[in-house]
Amino acid sequence: MSSARKPDWLKMRPPSGREFTDIRETLRERNLHTVCEEANCPNLGECWSGGAGTGDSEGGTATFMLMGDRCSRACNFCDVQTGGMEPLDPDEPANVAEAVAEIGLDYVVLTSVDRDDLPDQGAGHFAETIREIKDRHPGILVEVLIPDFQGEERLVRKIIDADPDVIAHNVETVERLQFPVRDRRAGYEQSLSVLEQVERESDIYTKTSIMLGHGEYDHEVYQTLADCRERGVDVVTLGQYLQPSRSHLDVRRYDHPDKYETWRQVAEEELDFLYCASGPMVRSSYKAGELFVDAILREGKSVAEARRAARSESQSPTRLAE
Repeated sequence: MSSARKPDWLKMRPPSGREFTDIRETLRERNLHTVCEEANCPNLGECWSGGAGTGDSEGGTATFMLMGDRCSRACNFCDVQTGGMEPLDPDEPANVAEAVAEIGLDYVVLTSVDRDDLPDQGAGHFAETIREIKDRHPGILVEVLIPDFQGEERLVRKIIDADPDVIAHNVETVERLQFPVRDRRAGYEQSLSVLEQVERESDIYTKTSIMLGHGEYDHEVYQTLADCRERGVDVVTLGQYLQPSRSHLDVRRYDHPDKYETWRQVAEEELDFLYCASGPMVRSSYKAGELFVDAILREGKSVAEARRAARSESQSPTRLAE
Protein backbone atom coordinates (compact mmCIF):
# COMPACT_ATOMS: atom_id res chain seq x y z
CA MET A 1 0.00 0.00 0.00
CA SER A 2 1.33 3.45 -0.88
CA SER A 3 1.88 6.07 1.78
CA ALA A 4 -0.95 8.40 2.76
CA ARG A 5 -0.66 11.93 1.41
CA LYS A 6 1.12 14.25 3.83
CA PRO A 7 -1.28 16.99 5.01
CA ASP A 8 -0.47 20.68 4.59
CA TRP A 9 -0.37 21.28 8.34
CA LEU A 10 2.46 18.81 8.85
CA LYS A 11 5.50 20.98 8.25
CA MET A 12 9.08 20.78 9.49
CA ARG A 13 11.30 23.71 10.41
CA PRO A 14 14.61 23.46 8.52
CA PRO A 15 17.69 23.52 10.77
CA SER A 16 19.53 26.84 10.85
CA GLY A 17 21.18 29.39 13.12
CA ARG A 18 24.44 29.86 14.97
CA GLU A 19 23.51 27.49 17.81
CA PHE A 20 22.72 24.72 15.33
CA THR A 21 26.09 25.18 13.63
CA ASP A 22 27.97 25.31 16.93
CA ILE A 23 26.44 22.07 18.20
CA ARG A 24 27.14 20.28 14.93
CA GLU A 25 30.79 21.37 14.96
CA THR A 26 31.23 20.30 18.60
CA LEU A 27 29.88 16.85 17.80
CA ARG A 28 32.05 16.44 14.71
CA GLU A 29 35.21 17.42 16.59
CA ARG A 30 34.63 14.58 19.09
CA ASN A 31 33.34 12.00 16.60
CA LEU A 32 29.97 11.90 18.34
CA HIS A 33 26.59 11.01 16.89
CA THR A 34 23.07 12.18 17.67
CA VAL A 35 19.80 10.42 17.03
CA CYS A 36 18.57 13.85 15.92
CA GLU A 37 20.61 13.52 12.73
CA GLU A 38 20.77 9.75 12.29
CA ALA A 39 17.00 9.32 12.52
CA ASN A 40 16.19 12.53 10.59
CA CYS A 41 14.20 13.96 13.51
CA PRO A 42 11.74 16.63 12.31
CA ASN A 43 12.47 18.77 15.39
CA LEU A 44 16.24 19.02 14.86
CA GLY A 45 16.10 22.66 13.81
CA GLU A 46 13.93 23.67 16.77
CA CYS A 47 15.92 21.82 19.44
CA TRP A 48 19.41 22.64 18.19
CA SER A 49 18.60 26.30 17.63
CA GLY A 50 17.15 26.97 21.08
CA GLY A 51 19.94 28.96 22.68
CA ALA A 52 22.59 26.37 23.40
CA GLY A 53 25.48 27.67 25.40
CA THR A 54 23.67 30.86 26.36
CA GLY A 55 22.66 29.81 29.86
CA ASP A 56 19.00 29.94 28.83
CA SER A 57 17.00 27.35 30.80
CA GLU A 58 15.19 26.57 27.57
CA GLY A 59 18.40 26.29 25.59
CA GLY A 60 19.43 23.86 22.91
CA THR A 61 18.86 20.15 23.29
CA ALA A 62 20.64 17.26 21.64
CA THR A 63 20.14 13.53 22.08
CA PHE A 64 23.51 11.78 21.98
CA MET A 65 23.52 8.38 20.29
CA LEU A 66 26.12 6.11 21.89
CA MET A 67 28.06 3.14 20.52
CA GLY A 68 28.29 4.18 16.90
CA ASP A 69 25.93 5.00 14.06
CA ARG A 70 25.12 1.42 13.04
CA CYS A 71 22.56 -0.81 14.70
CA SER A 72 22.53 -4.58 15.09
CA ARG A 73 18.78 -4.61 14.47
CA ALA A 74 16.67 -3.63 11.47
CA CYS A 75 13.43 -1.98 12.56
CA ASN A 76 11.36 -1.09 9.50
CA PHE A 77 10.49 2.42 10.69
CA CYS A 78 14.03 3.55 11.55
CA ASP A 79 16.56 5.33 9.33
CA VAL A 80 19.65 4.29 11.33
CA GLN A 81 21.90 2.01 9.28
CA THR A 82 22.06 -1.70 10.09
CA GLY A 83 25.10 -3.99 10.26
CA GLY A 84 28.83 -3.36 9.90
CA MET A 85 29.25 -3.08 13.66
CA GLU A 86 32.49 -1.48 14.89
CA PRO A 87 34.32 -1.71 18.24
CA LEU A 88 33.21 0.68 20.96
CA ASP A 89 35.14 3.94 21.30
CA PRO A 90 36.63 3.88 24.84
CA ASP A 91 36.88 7.69 24.77
CA GLU A 92 33.21 8.21 23.97
CA PRO A 93 31.95 8.59 27.58
CA ALA A 94 34.51 11.33 28.29
CA ASN A 95 33.91 12.97 24.90
CA VAL A 96 30.17 13.13 25.54
CA ALA A 97 30.75 14.69 28.97
CA GLU A 98 33.04 17.31 27.44
CA ALA A 99 30.57 18.09 24.66
CA VAL A 100 27.76 18.52 27.19
CA ALA A 101 29.77 21.19 28.98
CA GLU A 102 30.80 22.96 25.78
CA ILE A 103 27.29 23.05 24.35
CA GLY A 104 25.95 24.35 27.66
CA LEU A 105 23.25 21.79 28.43
CA ASP A 106 21.66 21.30 31.83
CA TYR A 107 19.44 18.40 30.71
CA VAL A 108 21.09 15.64 28.69
CA VAL A 109 19.44 12.85 26.73
CA LEU A 110 21.44 9.72 25.91
CA THR A 111 20.30 6.93 23.64
CA SER A 112 22.08 4.26 21.64
CA VAL A 113 21.90 1.85 18.79
CA ASP A 114 21.22 -1.82 19.65
CA ARG A 115 24.45 -3.75 20.15
CA ASP A 116 23.34 -7.38 20.33
CA ASP A 117 26.83 -8.26 19.08
CA LEU A 118 28.48 -7.28 22.39
CA PRO A 119 28.66 -9.59 25.45
CA ASP A 120 26.75 -7.10 27.62
CA GLN A 121 24.94 -5.49 24.66
CA GLY A 122 26.65 -2.21 25.53
CA ALA A 123 25.03 -1.77 28.95
CA GLY A 124 28.37 -1.16 30.66
CA HIS A 125 29.39 1.49 28.13
CA PHE A 126 26.02 3.19 28.52
CA ALA A 127 26.35 3.20 32.31
CA GLU A 128 29.91 4.55 32.13
CA THR A 129 28.72 7.51 30.05
CA ILE A 130 26.02 8.33 32.60
CA ARG A 131 28.57 8.26 35.44
CA GLU A 132 31.08 10.33 33.49
CA ILE A 133 28.52 13.10 33.01
CA LYS A 134 27.27 12.93 36.59
CA ASP A 135 30.79 12.93 38.06
CA ARG A 136 31.92 15.92 36.00
CA HIS A 137 28.67 17.88 36.11
CA PRO A 138 26.68 17.03 39.28
CA GLY A 139 23.94 19.55 38.53
CA ILE A 140 23.07 18.15 35.11
CA LEU A 141 19.98 15.98 34.72
CA VAL A 142 20.45 12.85 32.62
CA GLU A 143 17.65 11.10 30.74
CA VAL A 144 18.46 7.83 29.00
CA LEU A 145 16.53 6.09 26.23
CA ILE A 146 17.76 2.51 26.45
CA PRO A 147 17.48 -0.61 24.30
CA ASP A 148 15.63 -3.62 25.69
CA PHE A 149 18.89 -5.55 26.28
CA GLN A 150 16.88 -8.62 25.19
CA GLY A 151 15.02 -8.39 28.47
CA GLU A 152 18.06 -9.38 30.59
CA GLU A 153 17.41 -7.90 34.02
CA ARG A 154 21.10 -7.84 35.02
CA LEU A 155 21.83 -5.52 32.10
CA VAL A 156 18.90 -3.21 32.80
CA ARG A 157 20.14 -3.12 36.40
CA LYS A 158 23.48 -1.73 35.20
CA ILE A 159 21.61 1.29 33.88
CA ILE A 160 19.57 1.64 37.08
CA ASP A 161 22.73 1.47 39.21
CA ALA A 162 24.31 4.32 37.20
CA ASP A 163 21.47 6.47 38.62
CA PRO A 164 20.17 8.55 35.70
CA ASP A 165 17.23 10.84 36.42
CA VAL A 166 14.89 9.36 33.80
CA ILE A 167 14.94 5.94 32.13
CA ALA A 168 12.99 5.65 28.90
CA HIS A 169 12.36 2.66 26.70
CA ASN A 170 9.96 2.78 23.76
CA VAL A 171 7.23 0.27 23.03
CA GLU A 172 7.00 2.11 19.66
CA THR A 173 3.62 0.72 18.54
CA VAL A 174 0.64 -1.37 19.58
CA GLU A 175 1.03 -5.08 20.32
CA ARG A 176 -0.48 -6.29 17.03
CA LEU A 177 1.97 -4.26 14.92
CA GLN A 178 5.22 -4.97 16.80
CA PHE A 179 6.31 -6.82 13.68
CA PRO A 180 6.66 -5.60 10.95
CA VAL A 181 7.28 -2.23 12.67
CA ARG A 182 10.09 -3.49 14.94
CA ASP A 183 12.87 -6.03 14.54
CA ARG A 184 11.79 -9.57 15.48
CA ARG A 185 14.22 -9.53 18.43
CA ALA A 186 12.11 -6.79 20.03
CA GLY A 187 8.69 -7.43 21.52
CA TYR A 188 5.77 -5.83 23.32
CA GLU A 189 5.99 -7.82 26.56
CA GLN A 190 9.77 -7.63 26.53
CA SER A 191 9.62 -3.83 26.40
CA LEU A 192 6.95 -3.65 29.09
CA SER A 193 9.09 -5.87 31.33
CA VAL A 194 12.02 -3.43 31.03
CA LEU A 195 9.83 -0.50 32.07
CA GLU A 196 8.30 -2.51 34.91
CA GLN A 197 11.74 -3.49 36.24
CA VAL A 198 12.81 0.16 36.41
CA GLU A 199 9.64 1.07 38.30
CA ARG A 200 10.02 -1.92 40.64
CA GLU A 201 13.70 -1.55 41.46
CA SER A 202 14.23 2.21 41.60
CA ASP A 203 12.87 5.67 42.31
CA ILE A 204 13.64 6.81 38.77
CA TYR A 205 11.10 8.33 36.41
CA THR A 206 10.04 6.03 33.56
CA LYS A 207 9.05 7.10 30.09
CA THR A 208 7.95 5.53 26.80
CA SER A 209 6.87 6.59 23.32
CA ILE A 210 4.29 5.45 20.78
CA MET A 211 4.26 6.18 17.04
CA LEU A 212 0.92 6.59 15.31
CA GLY A 213 0.22 6.11 11.63
CA HIS A 214 1.06 2.41 11.15
CA GLY A 215 -2.56 1.31 10.89
CA GLU A 216 -3.35 0.96 14.58
CA TYR A 217 -6.92 1.24 15.85
CA ASP A 218 -7.99 3.61 18.63
CA HIS A 219 -8.81 0.80 21.05
CA GLU A 220 -5.29 -0.59 20.51
CA VAL A 221 -3.69 2.76 21.30
CA TYR A 222 -5.80 3.01 24.45
CA GLN A 223 -4.79 -0.51 25.50
CA THR A 224 -1.13 0.28 24.92
CA LEU A 225 -1.37 3.39 27.08
CA ALA A 226 -3.20 1.43 29.78
CA ASP A 227 -0.60 -1.38 29.69
CA CYS A 228 2.24 1.11 30.05
CA ARG A 229 0.57 2.89 32.93
CA GLU A 230 -0.15 -0.43 34.65
CA ARG A 231 3.59 -1.22 34.48
CA GLY A 232 4.38 2.07 36.23
CA VAL A 233 5.32 4.35 33.32
CA ASP A 234 5.21 8.02 34.38
CA VAL A 235 5.65 9.94 31.11
CA VAL A 236 4.47 9.05 27.61
CA THR A 237 4.86 10.72 24.22
CA LEU A 238 2.78 10.14 21.10
CA GLY A 239 3.83 11.31 17.65
CA GLN A 240 3.25 10.80 13.94
CA TYR A 241 5.34 8.22 12.10
CA LEU A 242 7.06 9.79 9.09
CA GLN A 243 8.48 7.52 6.41
CA PRO A 244 12.28 8.10 6.20
CA SER A 245 12.53 6.65 2.67
CA ARG A 246 10.55 4.57 0.21
CA SER A 247 12.28 1.44 1.48
CA HIS A 248 10.70 1.92 4.91
CA LEU A 249 7.15 1.17 6.05
CA ASP A 250 4.42 3.23 4.44
CA VAL A 251 2.42 5.75 6.42
CA ARG A 252 -1.10 4.41 6.69
CA ARG A 253 -2.71 7.50 8.20
CA TYR A 254 -2.01 11.06 9.35
CA ASP A 255 -3.98 12.03 12.43
CA HIS A 256 -5.03 15.65 12.90
CA PRO A 257 -3.54 17.60 15.84
CA ASP A 258 -6.97 17.54 17.50
CA LYS A 259 -6.74 13.75 17.73
CA TYR A 260 -3.39 14.02 19.46
CA GLU A 261 -4.88 16.46 21.95
CA THR A 262 -7.57 13.89 22.71
CA TRP A 263 -4.91 11.27 23.42
CA ARG A 264 -3.13 13.72 25.72
CA GLN A 265 -6.30 14.21 27.72
CA VAL A 266 -6.89 10.46 27.92
CA ALA A 267 -3.33 9.83 29.10
CA GLU A 268 -3.22 12.56 31.73
CA GLU A 269 -6.82 12.84 32.93
CA GLU A 270 -8.11 9.28 32.61
CA LEU A 271 -5.01 7.09 32.93
CA ASP A 272 -3.09 9.39 35.30
CA PHE A 273 0.25 9.65 33.55
CA LEU A 274 2.30 12.41 35.16
CA TYR A 275 2.78 14.00 31.75
CA CYS A 276 1.93 13.30 28.12
CA ALA A 277 3.42 15.12 25.13
CA SER A 278 1.19 14.36 22.15
CA GLY A 279 1.31 15.88 18.68
CA PRO A 280 2.25 15.07 15.09
CA MET A 281 5.82 16.33 15.51
CA VAL A 282 6.39 14.97 19.02
CA ARG A 283 9.23 12.47 19.42
CA SER A 284 10.49 10.42 22.36
CA SER A 285 13.19 13.00 23.11
CA TYR A 286 10.95 16.04 23.05
CA LYS A 287 11.84 19.41 24.48
CA ALA A 288 8.51 20.10 26.20
CA GLY A 289 8.63 16.76 27.98
CA GLU A 290 12.18 17.35 29.09
CA LEU A 291 11.27 20.76 30.50
CA PHE A 292 8.39 19.20 32.44
CA VAL A 293 10.59 16.53 34.03
CA ASP A 294 13.33 19.11 34.63
CA ALA A 295 10.89 21.25 36.63
CA ILE A 296 9.81 18.31 38.81
CA LEU A 297 13.36 17.16 39.50
CA ARG A 298 14.66 20.63 40.29
CA GLU A 299 11.86 20.96 42.84
CA GLY A 300 13.44 17.98 44.57
CA LYS A 301 10.35 15.81 44.30
CA SER A 302 10.78 12.06 44.40
CA VAL A 303 8.84 9.96 41.90
CA ALA A 304 6.45 8.90 44.65
CA GLU A 305 5.86 12.52 45.70
CA ALA A 306 5.22 13.62 42.11
CA ARG A 307 2.76 10.77 41.62
CA ARG A 308 0.88 11.66 44.81
CA ALA A 309 0.72 15.32 43.79
CA ALA A 310 -0.56 14.44 40.32
CA ARG A 311 -3.15 12.07 41.77
CA SER A 312 -4.33 14.74 44.19
CA GLU A 313 -4.60 17.32 41.41
CA SER A 314 -6.56 14.93 39.17
CA GLN A 315 -9.08 14.36 41.99
CA SER A 316 -9.47 18.03 42.93
CA PRO A 317 -12.92 19.66 42.37
CA THR A 318 -11.39 22.17 39.92
CA ARG A 319 -9.75 19.46 37.80
CA LEU A 320 -12.85 17.26 37.85
CA ALA A 321 -15.00 20.17 36.70
CA GLU A 322 -12.82 20.87 33.67
